[in-house]
Amino acid sequence: MDVSEEMRGSFLEYAYSVIYSRALPDARDGLKPVQRRILYQMAQMGLRPDRGHVKSARVVGEVMGRLHPHGDSAIYDALVRLAQPFTLRLPLVDGHGNFGSPDDGPAAMRYTEARLAAPALELTASLDEDVVDFVPNYDGREREPVVLPAAFPHLLVNGASGIAVGMATTLVPHNAAEVIAAARHLIDKPKADVAELMAFVPGPDFPGGGEIIGLDGVREAYATGRGSFRLRAKTSIENVTPRRRGIIVTELPASVGPERVIERIKDLVQAKKLQGISDVVDLSDGQSGLRLVIELKSGIDPDSLLEQLYRLTPLEDSITINAVALVDGQPQTLGLRDLLEQFVNHRIEVVRRRSVYRQTKATDRLHLVEGLLTAIIDIDEVIELIRASENATEAKDRLMGVFDLSEVQATYILDMPLRRLTKFSRIELETEADDLRTRIEELGRILNDDAALRSEVSLELADVSARLGTARRTTLLEGRTPVAASGANRVASIEVADEPCVVLLSSTGLLARTSALTGGNTDSRSPHDVITAACPATTRGQVGAMTSTGRIAFLDVVDFPAQPPVAGNPSLAAGAPVGAFIDLEPEERVLALVPVDGTATLALGTKFGVVKRTAIPQPSTRSAFASVIVLADGDQVVGATHLLEANAEQASLGFVTSAGNFLHFPAATVRVQGVAAAGMVGVKLPDAHAVAFAALPDLAGAELVTVAGDSRALPGTELGSVKVTPVLLYPGKGRGSLGVRCQKFRSGEDGIIQAWVGAGPARAATASGKPIDLPLPSDKRDGTGTPPTAPIGAIGGSLAAT
Repeated sequence: MDVSEEMRGSFLEYAYSVIYSRALPDARDGLKPVQRRILYQMAQMGLRPDRGHVKSARVVGEVMGRLHPHGDSAIYDALVRLAQPFTLRLPLVDGHGNFGSPDDGPAAMRYTEARLAAPALELTASLDEDVVDFVPNYDGREREPVVLPAAFPHLLVNGASGIAVGMATTLVPHNAAEVIAAARHLIDKPKADVAELMAFVPGPDFPGGGEIIGLDGVREAYATGRGSFRLRAKTSIENVTPRRRGIIVTELPASVGPERVIERIKDLVQAKKLQGISDVVDLSDGQSGLRLVIELKSGIDPDSLLEQLYRLTPLEDSITINAVALVDGQPQTLGLRDLLEQFVNHRIEVVRRRSVYRQTKATDRLHLVEGLLTAIIDIDEVIELIRASENATEAKDRLMGVFDLSEVQATYILDMPLRRLTKFSRIELETEADDLRTRIEELGRILNDDAALRSEVSLELADVSARLGTARRTTLLEGRTPVAASGANRVASIEVADEPCVVLLSSTGLLARTSALTGGNTDSRSPHDVITAACPATTRGQVGAMTSTGRIAFLDVVDFPAQPPVAGNPSLAAGAPVGAFIDLEPEERVLALVPVDGTATLALGTKFGVVKRTAIPQPSTRSAFASVIVLADGDQVVGATHLLEANAEQASLGFVTSAGNFLHFPAATVRVQGVAAAGMVGVKLPDAHAVAFAALPDLAGAELVTVAGDSRALPGTELGSVKVTPVLLYPGKGRGSLGVRCQKFRSGEDGIIQAWVGAGPARAATASGKPIDLPLPSDKRDGTGTPPTAPIGAIGGSLAAT
């Protein structure tokens, strides 16, 4: 044979085998063959989350012997990756033992144990219902699935990486709830473009958190399948000793461990390329998570040093997306819409095949039940007929002739023990027959109506999102200005002059301080955000952050990133996340910023319609928090504001309820109470309704923004209809009354799902901070709204009054 021809043919076969059978994931279930075989074999072994762990070596042996004829180390490496919470957004294997860290490898397979995690059950569900094709394994003795049913978009949620021959793939993790919401939107609107889908999936969401700097690369990757962006560690600046400050690292870029960062910093310090660091200590543990403390020398500007750390160490890393996956056995580069479309089409086919299987099973069972009903009517004659028959064949023929039964029905009756046949209840059989007919009819409706089939897939995705959805961990920043001037080793004093400033909180949870609002353009909205709270303060003072659990957190203003004057229309992209300053409880959120200098009182409203005015507590050295209201079980604060002493008696308080009513009344009708009081009735609520917003409307120039929608929809996915109205159109009513109707609901809407009252003009943004245009103010108090261009995540207004 010709050597060149043999080499060419053999290499092409090898390359195809690596691409198709080893390195690249399938676009439908997002799994490589080895990962698919591990999950399938573990499911066959019954290693469910409610069962005990087994040795990893046993799993590897079963997979290698039955399905994957390759080395045990490759199988164990894939098993380990499926169990690492710092690698996958939703780990598919529940590992017991040392499965490694970003700095260290795992223990040997003989020391670790494993079982399936809950998300893996969603990938392998219904495998026994003919939902996917099966093919023979490598030796023809076993059968394995070509693809798993995959009840969620695993490829986008957990990402993938692989190196084939002449090509490679790198996909980053995403938030499961966001990706599923985008898939449901694509089901409802098959022609949706990437921009619409990015309203649901604004960017990647890494297991370790971090901050993505600049979203242009993300948009390019979503549109073309290729792109890159910068992922930065999440840091804060705190006092580590009474005289020294330090940089606290709580989240690192993907695949970066604290030991790698410490080693790099030590190398730079020894090489005299980095100055101003006195010590680096890793205080991470299993309970509090990552905490890397970089202690600074006296007189060093932490912002300037942090910028150098980002530039010289792995605290900032470049992430590349190269979304290559197999589509019908062929490698293709896929954008966000393509990936979601492949999953949606696969899931529709899975649900269709499952419905056919279940309908066939139900039809077969109904046929048997109808035969039993026919025989049980005259059970004595059936028994006598069987006894009088010479053999089973004669008994079957006589049953078919006398009772007009099919061969299947007659065989089923003959095979059944007599004691079971006599115990059957006619009522139970008729009930079962009715249930089967209903099930067959419902499955037939799904199979015969494409809209019903797509709706069933969408509803199942919503259920999966409710079970697997978690809060976003990675912060998305459209762009960030340098935190310090360029130049090597700039040294500056850490002392800050005590000057008036305004503290701002954005809709994406960023805190910053800026100079007082004096003249010029008072539009403080950033290109990708809205300001939801503002408070006057001084740079050396403190402010209070009012939360939904009824407590105030005291924060030092000097710790917030400084911004240019608001008159210059700054961006809050350089703000710091509120989570860097406050340890919030699950589901707790910051509602307002209030002064703590004794010049104002606090007014707040709760979900159950309670209103309260109280003096704002003074900061204490004993605790970083102070409680200001006693809440009933299930209640929470939904709105808060501060009332300056100079105009507190002339101010008004307002409530918007989910029933569609707006009430405002003089603040003077609410007496000031102590912090231990529970407040008083603020608004009357109809049954099953709650307060959507409670805050202070400045009647002169104030606007009311209401968003009506379906309260049963998945949060963040309901488009609804929005309406803007001047507050002066609504007459004031007494405290404790229903208020005035403020919006008429459209078909499919059952209440107000979001509202805002404040100084106009009002502005809105998506949950990721993308601006949304609001309609012009309407002069109709009880009119209907208009659908926005995307689901509204936050509403803010003018800061001129501040």
